[in-house]
Amino acid sequence: GLALLLLCHSAESFAPPSSSSHARLASSSLRSTEAEEEVDCIVIGSGIGGLSCAGLLAATGRTVKVLEKHYEIGGCAHEFYMDMDGKAVPSASIKNGNKKDLFHFEAGPSLYSGLSDDRSPNPLKHVYQMIEEEPEWITYDQWGAFLPEAPEGYQMSIGADNFVKILKTYGGQEAVDDWEMLAKTLRPMSAGIKGIPHASIRSDPGILLTVGAKYPMSFMNILKDTSLFTESFNLDDLGLKSPFLRNYLNMLAFLLQGLPADQTLKVVMAYMVEDFFKENAVMDFPKGGSGELMAALARGVTKREGCSVDVSTAVDEVIIEDGKAVGVKLAKSGRIIRAKEAVISNADLTNTYNFVPSGKNAAFDEEREKFVGLTNNPEDGTVPYCKSFMHLHLGVKSELIPEDAPPQWTVVQDWDRGIDAIGNVVVVSVGSKLDQSLAPPGYHVIHAYTAGNEPYADWEQFEHLMDDASARDKDEAYQKFKDERAQPIWDAIQKRAPDVVKGACQVEKVATPLTHARFLSRHRGNYGLAIAPGNAEGWKFPEVTTPIEGYYRCGDSTTSGIGVPAVASSGAICANSIMTVWEQLELNKKIKMPIQYGAGVEF
Repeated sequence: GLALLLLCHSAESFAPPSSSSHARLASSSLRSTEAEEEVDCIVIGSGIGGLSCAGLLAATGRTVKVLEKHYEIGGCAHEFYMDMDGKAVPSASIKNGNKKDLFHFEAGPSLYSGLSDDRSPNPLKHVYQMIEEEPEWITYDQWGAFLPEAPEGYQMSIGADNFVKILKTYGGQEAVDDWEMLAKTLRPMSAGIKGIPHASIRSDPGILLTVGAKYPMSFMNILKDTSLFTESFNLDDLGLKSPFLRNYLNMLAFLLQGLPADQTLKVVMAYMVEDFFKENAVMDFPKGGSGELMAALARGVTKREGCSVDVSTAVDEVIIEDGKAVGVKLAKSGRIIRAKEAVISNADLTNTYNFVPSGKNAAFDEEREKFVGLTNNPEDGTVPYCKSFMHLHLGVKSELIPEDAPPQWTVVQDWDRGIDAIGNVVVVSVGSKLDQSLAPPGYHVIHAYTAGNEPYADWEQFEHLMDDASARDKDEAYQKFKDERAQPIWDAIQKRAPDVVKGACQVEKVATPLTHARFLSRHRGNYGLAIAPGNAEGWKFPEVTTPIEGYYRCGDSTTSGIGVPAVASSGAICANSIMTVWEQLELNKKIKMPIQYGAGVEF
C-alpha cells in the first residue's frame, strides 16, 4: 500500500480539519456539560483498518462509534475534492452529492487488485463481504513502466505471459529461467497462504475453530511452511542471478510494503508471485474514486442501529480506570464518551501511545519506552519508520494526456542508486482515465508521488513553518527545496504526458513530508514501521492487543504491516480479538475464497 494525503488552501496539498460534518456522518459539537454518551466500542480514526474493525464489530450487534479528527473519512486512504480554483471543498458541503465539477484526488492508494472477483483471497474483499457493503468496481489490465533498461517505456497487459515477455526483452533468458525457478519454489506455498482468509485469524486458541477446522488442508500446509511467516525473501538463498529480475522484484516489494524484497516477508512475495499466474488477471478501481472505497466501509457502521462515524472529532485522551480503557475525552469540548467493552486506536504508533498519559499502566509505559523512547527518532535507536512521500495533485485539460496513455505508470531512474533513493521511484495515476467523473468535463486528474523514499530528516529544518501557511508561502528556502524534491515527479509525469508542465495545470498542488506530519497526524510523516523480518535489533510489530485491558489497536503500525490488504487484515484481526469465536464464525460464513485454494470444509 502506498501513499496518503489531504489538501489545504495553501500551497500544501492537504485539507486541514474543519468543523464541517460529513454527508451521512455526524459531527461532534456537544459541550462537556452534557450527559456522557456510552457505546460498546469506540474506534479512534477512520482509516481502512479502523473502519474494517468498526464495521465487523457493528455487524455482531455491538454499538460502535468511530471518531475521526478530519472532516473526510478514510485516514491515509481518503479522497478529497477541489474546485477549478484549487480550493478544497468538504464533501459535506456538496449539495445533493453533485461532484461533477470537482477534481477528485486520491490521498493514498492508487493500485488495487483482488477486489472485483466474487471469490478472492484479499482481506479487504472479505471485510466487504462480511459487512455486506461494497463499491462498484472498474477493471482494467494496462500498465506502463519506464525502467533503466526501458528508458522509452513499455505498456502492456498484466499477467504471466506478458510478464515473461518483459523478462525476455529486458533481462534475457537468464531472467526467464530464474522466474520459472522462483515460481516453481513459491507457488506451492500459495496453496496455504491463499487458502486461509486473514480475517479468520485470531490470537487465541479459537483459531483452531476459525482456521484449523474450517480450512484444514491449508492450515496444515502453513504449519509445514512456517518459515513463510518468519523469514525474509532472500534473493541469494533462492538462487536468483538475473539483475533485471532481482531489481524488478525489489521494486514490487517496495511498492507493496515500503521495503526491498530482502526485507519483506516471504509470505508477501509468495502471495505476489501467485498473482502473476491468475487467469484473466486485472487491476481494480472503485467507481467514484477511493472515496467510495471508504464510504462502503462507513456504511457498514452507520447502517447499524446505535452506530455512527463522527468526523471533525479529535480525541485528546483515552480514559483508564482501574487499569482498563473505559472511554475517551474529546479534544475541543472535553466531552467524555464511555466504552463498555473496548477502545480501539487506528492512529499511528505515536498517537496510540500519546492517547494514554504516562503512569496509567506500567507494562504499557515499558512498551512505549521501548518503541519511542524519549525522542521518538530512529537515529536515537527507537523503532524505525518507513520514509515519507512527495506528492503532486494536478488538474489538467484532457488534451494534455495522450489518449493512448495508460491510467497508471511507474518510473525508476536508476537501480544502482537503491530502490529507496530520493525521488528514484515515482508512481503516476490518472484516475479519470478509468472514471471520467473524477474530474470536471474536459479535464483529467493526476495523483503522482515518490513511493516512500523521502527522508523526513531533510525536512526537519522547516518544522517551524508547519503550522503557518503564510510563513511557508513566503519562505524562499522552503519553496525552493519543495520544488527541487517535486521535480522527479514532474519528470515522471512527462515521460508519458510531456505537455503536463508547471504553469499549464488548472490545479497544481504539492505535498511534502511536513504535510503528512501535520494533516495526517503521522509522526515524522511516516506511513508505517520499517521492521524487517529477522532484523538484528529484534524489532517486532506491535500486536493488536495492548498491555491495557480494553485498549486495542489496528492499522499499519501493527502486526499485519503496510498496504491495503494488510491494514484491512489488521482491522479484522483486531475485531476478532474482541468478539467471541461464535460471533466470528457466523461472520466468516460470508467469506468466499477462491475455489482452487479453499482446501477445507465450509461449515
